[in-house]
Amino acid sequence: MEIAENGFIFSDDKNLVDVTAVHHYLSTQSYWAREIPKEIVAKSIANSLCFGIYRDGRQAGFARWITDGATFGYLADVYVEDEFRGLGLSKKLMTIMLFHEELQGLRRYMLATRDAHALYSQFGFEALENPDSIMAIIIQNAYLKHKD
Repeated sequence: MEIAENGFIFSDDKNLVDVTAVHHYLSTQSYWAREIPKEIVAKSIANSLCFGIYRDGRQAGFARWITDGATFGYLADVYVEDEFRGLGLSKKLMTIMLFHEELQGLRRYMLATRDAHALYSQFGFEALENPDSIMAIIIQNAYLKHKD
């Protein structure tokens, strides 16, 4: 899948993903994956359904779905570079992803966000009705232990 619009390319081709650029953003700019090692980013890309936003061959944004392709999808690592924010790229990316053929018919789509509720609610995401039914193991500072 590839869509060109207003000088940007939206694609699900993993071969286009600039792992170095995604790693740089996640490890230095994100609140959820600070200091993540590059090899873990590469592995996460290899094992996910990935979407990139590109401008003049440069990674302008990224998102990935962790999914079995049948019942469940978890949206992760969504970002748009600061210089491209405010152009509607996140909304366009969400629309493209939710209509992607590999994400149709799932019974649950999930994500976690600290600050983008307004974006995701436009696409049907809402707070859990029974959040106490969801459990997790959370490893604080998980990537710090990988440092030398």
